[in-house]
Amino acid sequence: MNRTREKLTDGVYLNVINANKFKSELMSIYFILPLNKEDATLNTMIPLILKRGSKDYNTSIKIEKRLEELYGSDLSMSVTKKGEKHVLRFTIEGPREDFVESNDIFKNKLDMLKSIIYNPLIENDGFKKEYVSQEKRNLKDRIESRINDKQQYSVQRTIEEMCKDEKYSIYKYGYIKDLEKIDEKNLYKHYLHLLKQARIEISIVSDLNTDEIKENIKEKFSYGERVENELNREKVIYDNIEEKVIKEEMEITQGKLNLAYRTNIPYEDELYTSFLVGNYILGGGPDSKLFINVREENSLAYYVYSRVYKYKSIMLISAGIEFDKYEDALNIIKEQIKLMKDGEFEEENIEQAKKAIITSMKTVNDDIYSISEFYLSKVLSNDEKDINELIESVKNVNKEDIIKAMNKIKLDTIYFLKNK
Repeated sequence: MNRTREKLTDGVYLNVINANKFKSELMSIYFILPLNKEDATLNTMIPLILKRGSKDYNTSIKIEKRLEELYGSDLSMSVTKKGEKHVLRFTIEGPREDFVESNDIFKNKLDMLKSIIYNPLIENDGFKKEYVSQEKRNLKDRIESRINDKQQYSVQRTIEEMCKDEKYSIYKYGYIKDLEKIDEKNLYKHYLHLLKQARIEISIVSDLNTDEIKENIKEKFSYGERVENELNREKVIYDNIEEKVIKEEMEITQGKLNLAYRTNIPYEDELYTSFLVGNYILGGGPDSKLFINVREENSLAYYVYSRVYKYKSIMLISAGIEFDKYEDALNIIKEQIKLMKDGEFEEENIEQAKKAIITSMKTVNDDIYSISEFYLSKVLSNDEKDINELIESVKNVNKEDIIKAMNKIKLDTIYFLKNK
């Protein structure tokens, strides 16, 4: 799989990934902005409104009809938080032209994506009032519903408390109180600002000739006046960490215990891959230290795992426990961390972890969306290593480096969600 990257204008980059193993091709346009509280809700509203209709397709029904005409192509949008960056994704995926009776399918899909993003439905110098009102209600429901998944809610609350004074604490969908201030005019004004200020990454995964793709993109897209903004690196090294214990009460049947650690290992550090292997040995699967000791041998948890948040270099251990098992679970989890730091694990554990991580890395090439996201992560982390080079770095990890990496981590926040 080959990828070429080219700067088209200030703050706009084209990434072409040649892939012929799929029957479909994918076009994603990412708008990347610094994460901040003032704009989070506005940013989230933009894809919701644009998906309702453009000048060419002014209702959801017309959009669906056009997608059907494009041989059942799929239009999707998302809002994610990658470190302290807010990422809006607009994607169209549909069949390659050698699988349909059309020589213009690539151009037609590109036209539709352009129409949705750059030719919105405007009334009286603003977005359509009715659409804005409806999507504000939908977003309010979505923000309120985060409490329904108690496990995910507890993770978000842990990060909010851990990173209280950092941008990373901001909720990706924004805040209900900010929805009240949004109307069709100030949202449209924000949209125009976003087009000018956001870093734009265009990602095309297709078997078409790279020059043909570039020619089409350059012909169809113009960007107006642009600002080249730097995407700043998150702070990930913390020296003076004061351990916090946060306990919340809610009407629940199962306690949620989370331990959040600062790893103090940036993803560009040579030790980062060793840390990933160590994290897997600790809590990556059914053969991990946490699973065996907390769940299987001591029956203290319904689930327990350890997860890494790459861009902010955080390790989070999550466990679902009985309310009265808090102290026991906490002590055994801390004990497993100490054993990892002391090197109390075997070569067999290292090999199992490497095998699992490498298998996971290889699956990226099996999914067209994952390929696009993988190369976006390369851009965000200024990392040019391809899948094979990453796999090689995992293979080269040794026990000594894992111990060194695990000894850098520091417990920052203990969060426990318990019954009232």
